[in-house]
Amino acid sequence: MTFKQVDAMRMPIRWGDMDAMGHVNNTVYFRYIEQARISWFDRIGCAPDPKGHGPVIVNAHCSFLKQLKYPGEIEVTTLVGPAGRSSFEMTHEIRLVDADGVPGPVYAEGGAKVVWVDFPAEKSTPLPDSIRELLP
Repeated sequence: MTFKQVDAMRMPIRWGDMDAMGHVNNTVYFRYIEQARISWFDRIGCAPDPKGHGPVIVNAHCSFLKQLKYPGEIEVTTLVGPAGRSSFEMTHEIRLVDADGVPGPVYAEGGAKVVWVDFPAEKSTPLPDSIRELLP
């Protein structure tokens, strides 16, 4: 499957992101991914509309490759896969940014399957053309 990079955003590792083990808690990686996904949705103008149509995720996954620790800054790269009838895959790579501002190796990779839904009907609906045009 071919993926296309659509965004990259930076965010700080916060003190409260760490757990008793002294590294970023596993659940926080999902928050980083969520923030990147929602930021891209906002940027392309497709925020969910509870009275209309919009994106929801039907699954989420993350592989933890290296430990992140406070303090630091990360870069989350967002990639999208080809369109299905009503869905597409999003993947994300989380990298620690070094002191020179350069993103390093991948610390975690994850993603989600996004389904376009008709919220009042509570069922999937075909992806809009404006979204399809952004996908590989």
